[in-house]
Formats: sequence, C-alpha cells, structure tokens
Amino acid sequence: MAQGGSAVPAGEAEAALLDALFTQSPVGLHVLDTDLRVVRINTATQGMQGVRTEDLIGRHFADAYGLAEPEETEALLREVLATGTPVREHIVRAHRPGTRVEHHYAVSVFRLQDPRGAILGVAAAVVDITEQEKARARVRVLGAVRERVGRTLDVVVACEELVEALVPAFADVAIVEVVDAVVRGDDPPLSPLPRGTPLRRAGFRTADPHLPQAHPVGDVRSLPAPTPFTQALSDLRPRVLAVHPGLPWLAADPDRAEAIRASGARSLLIAPLTLRGTVLGLISLYRIRQTEPYDDGDLDFALQLADHTALCIDNARRYTREHTVASTVQRQLLPRHPAAHTALETAYISTPSDGAGAWYDTISLSSARTALVVGEVAGQGIHATAAMGQLRTVIRSLAGFDLESDELLARLNDTAAQLAAERASLPPGDPLHREALTASCVYAVYDPLTRTCTVASAGHLAPVVVHPDGSTKIPDVPTGPPLGNLGGTPFATTLFEVPDGSVLAFSSSPVLTQHLAGRSALLRGASASNGRPLQDVCDDILYSLPNDIGSHATALLLARTHPFPADRVASWPLEADPAAVAVARHHVCAQLTAWDVDDETAFNTELMVSELVTNAIRYGSPPLELRLINDRGLTCEVRDTSPAMPRLRHARTVDEGGRGLFIVAQLAHAWGTRYTAEGKTIWAEQAPPAVSGAPVCTT
Repeated sequence: MAQGGSAVPAGEAEAALLDALFTQSPVGLHVLDTDLRVVRINTATQGMQGVRTEDLIGRHFADAYGLAEPEETEALLREVLATGTPVREHIVRAHRPGTRVEHHYAVSVFRLQDPRGAILGVAAAVVDITEQEKARARVRVLGAVRERVGRTLDVVVACEELVEALVPAFADVAIVEVVDAVVRGDDPPLSPLPRGTPLRRAGFRTADPHLPQAHPVGDVRSLPAPTPFTQALSDLRPRVLAVHPGLPWLAADPDRAEAIRASGARSLLIAPLTLRGTVLGLISLYRIRQTEPYDDGDLDFALQLADHTALCIDNARRYTREHTVASTVQRQLLPRHPAAHTALETAYISTPSDGAGAWYDTISLSSARTALVVGEVAGQGIHATAAMGQLRTVIRSLAGFDLESDELLARLNDTAAQLAAERASLPPGDPLHREALTASCVYAVYDPLTRTCTVASAGHLAPVVVHPDGSTKIPDVPTGPPLGNLGGTPFATTLFEVPDGSVLAFSSSPVLTQHLAGRSALLRGASASNGRPLQDVCDDILYSLPNDIGSHATALLLARTHPFPADRVASWPLEADPAAVAVARHHVCAQLTAWDVDDETAFNTELMVSELVTNAIRYGSPPLELRLINDRGLTCEVRDTSPAMPRLRHARTVDEGGRGLFIVAQLAHAWGTRYTAEGKTIWAEQAPPAVSGAPVCTT
C-alpha cells in the first residue's frame, strides 16, 4: 500500500485495521476463548449492550449476556469451534442487563486460529436487529389479522377474530368495543362520538386467563370521560401511553382502573375504529409489566390494524342491516297465523337463513276449498325477499279467479319472466343485473267435499302424503320448468285422493321432501288418529333436520285433513225448465230453515239462487245442479255443462233483463266462475250467516 509515495508496513496496516474494528465499527465484535469466556469486545458492543468492558471480560458468555436460550447458543459456538464452519446471521434473543426487554441480534460466528493452525477461540459479529424484527413481527400479525378477521359477516365474530389474532403475538390483553348501534346494523355516528353513546364490549382476550376484566363481553355502557379512550374517539388518533397508578384519568373510570391495576399492565395502545369520518368503536391493547412497552413505531401498525378491522366491521354491519331488513320484510309478507279451515288444519315452519325468499301460504277458495302454496326464489337478501313478496301477491290475486293449478302457474310464470326481463335490463353495474331471477313453486288445491287434491309444480317440488294407516307416498307430480323461463313448456297437474285423516307435507326443498319420505315416523305422528298438535310435529321435524338442510332457508307447510260435516252441505239436481226456479227456491228455503239462518241472509240467498238458476236454464246446458255450502261463508253454486262464460251486464233503465249477475254481485261479497272438464260452476258467497230463528220463505 502506498500513500504520498511512501509504503505502509503490513503489520502497521493490520494493527490500524484491528484498532478501527474495535473502536469505530458499528458492528458489535466479541472475541471468546476456547472455554467461551469473553476476551475482548469493541466499543459498539458497549453501546449496544449498555455495559462496561470490565463487566464482561473474563466471564463465560452465558453469564455475561442475558440470553433467552443459552443452551442453544452454546451448542452453536461449540460446533463452530469443532468444525471451523462459520455461521452467518443466526438470530439470538437476549435481554440487556438489568431489564426484561428482549432484543434480537443477528450473530455471525467465525473460528480463530494462529498461523500454525492452533484454535484460539471464536469471534462473533453482532448486529442489533430488534427494530427489524419488530417490523417483521408486525407484518406477521397484520397478515394474520387480514387472513382471519372478517371471514364471517358478523360484527361480534369479527371482533373475536381480531383479539384472537393479536393475543399473545402483539398484546397481552386485547379489548374491542363497538358502538352498540353498529352491532345492530345501524349507521355509525359521525366523529366526534357524542358523549354518552353506548358501546358494546364485543371482544376480549388475555394471555393469562386469570387476569380480570372491567366489564364482561356483551356488556353495553357509555365510556366515562375524560379519558384517553374518549379522546381517541373524539379526535380519531391512536395513542401509546405508559400506565401507572398516578395517572389522573384513572379516577374517571374506576372499574377500568381497578382492572388495569390488578393485571399489572404498564403499556397501553389505543386505536379508534373509524371509517369515512364515522366512529365504529375502539381497540385497546395492553402489555403487562414483564414485556416491552409499546412505542411510537407501533402507531402506524395500529392504524393499519384499525383500518382493516373497521372495514370488516362495516361490511358486517351493512350485511346485518340488509339481513334485518330482508328478514323483517319476509316476516311481514308471510302469514302470521295458520288460517282456519273447517276440514283442514295447517301449520308452518321456516328455517331462517339470510333473508332468502322461501315462502308458504294457504288461500281460502270458493266451495270450502283451500290452496296450499310453497315456493322459493333463488338468492339472498332483500332482492330475493322482494321477489318472493311479488310472486306471493300474484298467486293470491290469480287464486281469486278460480284458475286450475297448471293455468295459475302458467300465468305466474309470465309474471316471473317479466320480472326477470326487468332485472336483465338494469345497467351492467347494478349487482342485480348479474343475478338471474329463478324460482320454484308448488300449487295445490284441496277439496274436502270430494277428498281430492290437485297439484301442479314449477321445479322439482312435490308433496309427501301420509295416509291414515301411516303409509307414506310422494305423488307422481309432473316436474314443470322453474318460474321465469321463456321456453313455453306447459305445466301439468296431478289429481289424487286424500282420505280424511291424511297429512300433506309441502316443502320448498326437494332434499327435505326426500328426508321426510325416508323418515316417515316423523309424519306418522301428525296423523289425525295420533291427535298431536300439528305445530309440535313441525318442531320435531325442525329438530331432526341434518345440518346440510337446516343451514339453508326452507319453508315447510303441513296440512292435516278432517271430514267435512255432512250436515253443512246440500245439493239437488234440477231440470232445465223454468219451473225449476221455484223448486230451487223451495229446497233452499227448507235447508236454510234447518240451518237456522237469519231472515236477511235467507232472503238474499233465495234471490241469488233464483238469478243463478234462471241464467243456467237460459244460457247453460243440462244437467244442472244446485249446491249450498255452510262453511266460512254461505255459498250457493249452480253447475251446468256449458263452457259459455257468464257476463256481468249493466242494463239500461228501459231493459227488461240483463240484471241477474249484477244483482248477485251486489248481494254477495264474492262471486265467480269455476271451469272444469265437465263444464262450469257459478258460485256466490255471503258472509257467515247469523242465527236468528226460522227464515221467512218467499216460495
């Protein structure tokens, strides 16, 4: 080496280099002899360890350094001495003298030999990487939080997942408190958080299960003020605080102060949960006396932690709100109580799941008949519930026209297709645009007078029939296309007998239908001979559902048949002759007298029968039949074999006829025409008759 034309002796250069390494190098240098005693350290080591040279020289390394794992480190040094193979950047944890604060060091170890090859000891180059390790630890914790928090759309569960990810990796005690309105799905309040706003303790976890907590999980209360917690909720800034008994704010919150004192916490990190200027809650992290306190380097991490958690909580809150709205709408759209039917007892169950659009219904039809409906709209949330409500309303409207089951489903399919087209026409950015409307439905009409049930299905839905003897059968119901299809495939009906005392089970889930058919004992308990309340049978079915069925929204409708009282129905054949009008009035008068119907109802009934029979004689085709049914209302029917449709006319003052159906419509609270393969039935129904002595007959 030359400098200014003069050569520097090699020995002097080596000595200068060695002196620089031990006096100026930022890397800590340790020289140990073959017994692993400290021989020499450099000045960087003194600053790094915070000790004097004389306190370390001559001491065994395990005594000189507060190593967390001295046996492992000694084995490493012995291996370098024995093999001569250097070790580079081995991570060692140690405590500085007089403290319990743990530091991380990257240690590289080399064997020392003299020119003759004699082993002199080892040299260790040490770099304090505590801050780097802290940063890496924070990254690991943040990765765990991002992976584990928010997996479910539940506010409380998200808080529980957060504290599980933080303890013990980043905190000895973790507490999450959320604005109570947010847990219910309401909008979070704007910052600053109004004083007195109740917060729910939604998450709590501690590394020591014996540590106390100020309030139990689930407790709802407002935070006393002023404290660092209320300040963080006001200015939305995280805080790192040293905790000791003399802090003035502890007096404002005695319960929390006592829990802090009992736990021995010495360091506190507070981070508000905020999103778009609103306040969702607060994270409080504690470290106990024997761990390293939080520092300002943890503040940025706390912000990242709080931002991710706040977003997860807000997503869960929005879902909770939508689910609550959808569930509320669904409850309002479904029947509250089973409708009363003379010959049919019904009960319902519905497994709740995310506001999905499964529904059930019973609709009173003319002539003591009842429509039984179960259906489901694919999807979840408010949109599925709204579509369910639309389809249910359409079914009820169509049922009033006495349509056959297959024709009603065809008209319902037209409505579903129109709703599907409206969805498809939405802007591409609308989430509903990508969600096709599909639905399934089974529509059945039970007639207690003929003991038959007519069923049509859109989709793979069919009832389970349990006969009085306990035998179970699924009728062969033709599978129609799902609602909303444009293929034009017709629907078909199935007619089968239903003996008195039978049970019909309709479900929106084909899997549940098969489950019930395979476990007929569940439904045998619903037979009339058993006498159990039908709702109890529904509960038993619900308890028996497998998880893969019970976790999905399912509607189940049970209907138990009973004999229709024979003395509450009467029918008479009539001749297609004008004289049959008087005969019909005579029969009606006698029957109403037997039923002890009041005078006004009897008079109106005779008048309606006169008009209906007259129309049938003039415009219908024989044979004719008159029938009276005393059920939920007093119904009179006239049947004939002509398919001609009756027409309500508004006759002029000078017209001599054309007022028959108009009179019927004025006297009855409901009337209509029902078509069958044999012809048609014109019916008119009045309110339930009052009983007030023998009626006055006009025949």
